[in-house]
Amino acid sequence: MIKVLIVDDSALIRGLLKEVLEQAQDIQVVGAAEDPYQARDLIKRLNPDVLTLDIEMPKMDGLSFLKNLMRLRPMPVVMISTLTQKGSPITLEALEIGAVDFIAKPTINVTENLQRYAHLLHQKVRTAAGARIRAFKETKVEDDSSLTALQFKANSVLAIGASTGGTEAIKEVLVRMPENCPPIVITQHIPPVFSTSFAMRMDRTCKINVKEAEHGDKLQPGWAYIAPGDQHLSVVKKAGGLFCQLDSSELVNRHRPAVDVLFNSLVVACPKATVAALLTGMGSDGAQGLLALNQAGAYTIAQDELSSVVWGMPKAAVELNAANEVVRLDKITAQMLKQAVKVQ
Repeated sequence: MIKVLIVDDSALIRGLLKEVLEQAQDIQVVGAAEDPYQARDLIKRLNPDVLTLDIEMPKMDGLSFLKNLMRLRPMPVVMISTLTQKGSPITLEALEIGAVDFIAKPTINVTENLQRYAHLLHQKVRTAAGARIRAFKETKVEDDSSLTALQFKANSVLAIGASTGGTEAIKEVLVRMPENCPPIVITQHIPPVFSTSFAMRMDRTCKINVKEAEHGDKLQPGWAYIAPGDQHLSVVKKAGGLFCQLDSSELVNRHRPAVDVLFNSLVVACPKATVAALLTGMGSDGAQGLLALNQAGAYTIAQDELSSVVWGMPKAAVELNAANEVVRLDKITAQMLKQAVKVQ
């Protein structure tokens, strides 16, 4: 049984979350707090497995509380977020501090929508309960001069796929990239609006240029292209180079964007010039695509279990023998770049 503590200043939302969560037979709501101070006392007394945490609350905002929590008593947290242009940067900051995942605030619409919301919330709570949690600490990445000196083939491409825990894992990879790195294409399971904020956040944080991919973008060295939150990203080869292609076709592996769509497009466009990495995430999206890339001559990497928040997607790839090697997160950038030097 997964014990959940709800932290939200709205009595209506607390009641609705409790009702939704307890529809699941393996989830028990052990308490509800209306502010972080009450939450702190209940955590000590009830020892919950997972916390759902509102961002905007009285007395202490959710981010400040989360930062204190992840320093002093790290535990799985699912943020209850407003999925808006205003809410997305704050939610991404919460993921940086250590929240496992986030979900929109529930709304009382038609029963069908509430049932869909319940399924998603149950899934996120279960994933959080099994996630690998670390204490929050500020980290500084040192430049690696050996990577800056590498010379890359003009046709080389780096590809990354991720889901739960992926925004921070992708940041770990991108901040180590030198300005002359091969073009990078990225699919992260993330809602619309959030992908825009995520790309902007990465562009401010990294030495390389990072943008949300647009249809027709030509892949350029020193640039990373992140799939928009509601469109599949593919790479197509045309006269003059490689280009981003976006479409809103059917969900793949229950996702749009899907990692398999990106990886499978590279099997057609430039398999032997691709180095691909599958990072932390729930489920198996990307595993079959990584296998197809591997079999077509790409160099493929899976993130290791110890450094993954959720070892689902990389594990699925490892079980398929889709990865040339399994690599710790802080070593993935160097390994991708060293292999990119060798592509045909």
